[in-house]
Amino acid sequence: MNKAVFFAAAAATLVAGQAFAQSSVDIYGRLNLSVERQNANGIKSTQLANNSSRLGFRGTETLGGGLKAGFVLEHGLDPSNGTAASAFWGRQSEVNLSGAFGTVRLGNFTSEAYFATADYISMHNHDTGPSSDALYAYAGRNTNKIAYRTPELTKGLTLEGAYSLKETAATKSYELAANYSMGKLALGAGYEKAGNANQYAVRAFYELGAFLLGGYVQRDENVYASGDRTTYRLAGAYMMGKSEFHLNYGRAGDYSNVANSSANQYTLAYNYNLSKRTKAYTYYTKVNASAATGYAADFSSVALGLRHNF
Repeated sequence: MNKAVFFAAAAATLVAGQAFAQSSVDIYGRLNLSVERQNANGIKSTQLANNSSRLGFRGTETLGGGLKAGFVLEHGLDPSNGTAASAFWGRQSEVNLSGAFGTVRLGNFTSEAYFATADYISMHNHDTGPSSDALYAYAGRNTNKIAYRTPELTKGLTLEGAYSLKETAATKSYELAANYSMGKLALGAGYEKAGNANQYAVRAFYELGAFLLGGYVQRDENVYASGDRTTYRLAGAYMMGKSEFHLNYGRAGDYSNVANSSANQYTLAYNYNLSKRTKAYTYYTKVNASAATGYAADFSSVALGLRHNF
């Protein structure tokens, strides 16, 4: 091999190595199972319950000039029996492009309006499984989405908007979200609309030493029944070493056009952090639903669980 060819090959190898070093792919996930004694409308059973376990892949590639390309693929699974919990990449499947202009996202992903409000204050088990928020009205659609997230506009403020193409679905779907943080105070707001159903909510969260306090108020129309209603949830937690003590309460009022359609939910929980990635937990959760409630039934559960993140 002559010197020119040798140096050309070496340069090409070096460039390829630099390009590869600018890309990364991570494997992540969560296995979360609980043994539960459940009572659903008077029918009692013992369950090994899946609490939104998942396996995911995410990656980024530096393109130069401040641009980055990225992707997320996330699969929901049920470790209790090894089956898929949804379409294989049903939890999330997106490609994105980010830079100084913000982030453009394309694909299938959960509503940022939900993350900015209900999910943000769901501290005891990440709004998963039988103890998840049964009352929040999710009006948007996750699939066929085009979204844009702003860079930080002022200190602590970001906005995001998304549009779900109609394609073969019955309706188009729109959503807006805002998040603002100022020291120990964090605020959020979300709006979703799909056809004649819509919802908007506001959220506040505050850290007071070892105490975490949060709540949201939501107004929805035609999501689970005809008419409109108001829902609220209050959540609190006390952190003491490796221990977490949680309490939350939610209430959904009657729909304006449906009598006896209100519901209440409360959860008392204790988490113990075995490590940064693993925790054991126990909780009691209960939903009291009126006779004409279509979105939740009378339900209670006592649970003992284990959650591991990787």
